[in-house]
Amino acid sequence: MDTRFPICRSRTQRGASALQLLVILVPVLFGLIGFAIDLGILYVVKGELKTAANSMALAAAQQLIGTDVATDAANAAAQLTVQNGANVGNKYGFNGLAIGQTNGTLDSIVPPPAYFAAAADAIAANGNGGAGGVGGAQAKYATATVTGQIPLVFWNFLPIVTSRNLTVVATAVAGISAPLCTACGIEPFAVATIDQNDTTNFGYTLNELYSFTYLCSGVPVPAPLAGAAQVLNYVLLNRLDPNAVVYPDEGSQIFRDGAGGLPGNTSSAQACFVINNNELIWANAAPVACSAAAPAAVVTNALCGLDTRFELSANPACQAIAGFDTLSTIYPADTDLNSYTTYTDYTGDGRRIITIPIVDAISATASMTVLGFRQFLVMPAQGGTAINPDDPNGRFVAMYIGSVAPVKQGRFDGCQQAAGPGKVVLHQ
Repeated sequence: MDTRFPICRSRTQRGASALQLLVILVPVLFGLIGFAIDLGILYVVKGELKTAANSMALAAAQQLIGTDVATDAANAAAQLTVQNGANVGNKYGFNGLAIGQTNGTLDSIVPPPAYFAAAADAIAANGNGGAGGVGGAQAKYATATVTGQIPLVFWNFLPIVTSRNLTVVATAVAGISAPLCTACGIEPFAVATIDQNDTTNFGYTLNELYSFTYLCSGVPVPAPLAGAAQVLNYVLLNRLDPNAVVYPDEGSQIFRDGAGGLPGNTSSAQACFVINNNELIWANAAPVACSAAAPAAVVTNALCGLDTRFELSANPACQAIAGFDTLSTIYPADTDLNSYTTYTDYTGDGRRIITIPIVDAISATASMTVLGFRQFLVMPAQGGTAINPDDPNGRFVAMYIGSVAPVKQGRFDGCQQAAGPGKVVLHQ
């Protein structure tokens, strides 16, 4: 029996079936490829917008220093991260589209951040842009929302898709962290606790003006400076770096400490203070007799650093500091040089805020235990716009403000602090 014809027919049928299957699978394969491409683009764009939102939230949160105008400064700082006038702001769409602008067919929207007093409220407001929240001195957390449109490549051909553009939204929340156990980039001016049982303010009174006076011996006891009712003795804790190569001179180092906080990074012993650690007085800043005409030169050099927060002009008392002519140009003056009786009225950029260690008791000879970190707003001399670096008792006036401003850097080491300054971190 001849079976060749049925065999040929079977092969023909199989070929036809394969062709039909191919006809069916090709669109499916192209659809899957298109799906993967559009999904990949979406994933990249979402990441780019998230980066922009993170940048905005972090920049805004850095400006939340507990004043009535803090959110205005925060809005300006947030917008700078996406300003593309000089082609330096964040972009999306494989860095081809400017955030917050339109190219005619695609829009991007960047509303001002929303501000909140609690992290939970900021996170709950996810995606609401500038809606709700608080303002001014109460703001501690910033929620940034960034919206951008991207064109669909393959999904656009699906009948269920009604628009060629897809809107992608990214949000971020940044704000103050838990209290730091290790604070870096802060000033080495140490004062003693007034009430060790007060874990919030250590016995200090908010908005009270204190006359910081360098510890001295004998009589007459220095009087408080005008404008302040209470004398607050302080010492300089030792942060001299004997291995410094850049500006190794002692006067230059303490000047930099006073002008902008401790230089260096968290790996440097000179850069940080740690709660519960023992500290010693700066060796060459030992107290002198209260009747002396001037404190140790190191104290004057530290006050010269503080003075840069008020003025750029060279104070004669500071001219002997090595490298002073160069160093004094590095640090900008605060944008607000006025005196205040209430901290929230201050409109400056935070340059006058100092974060300092609170110790169990100040001493010229014994070790001092760091109990925490608190903040003061340095005030100009009464009737002036700066402090006096060559005050015979190393005096200046500062207002106690608590823990309102974020610290530049630091760590959480399990010191169980109930209060104290934190640093800015992303919460979402």
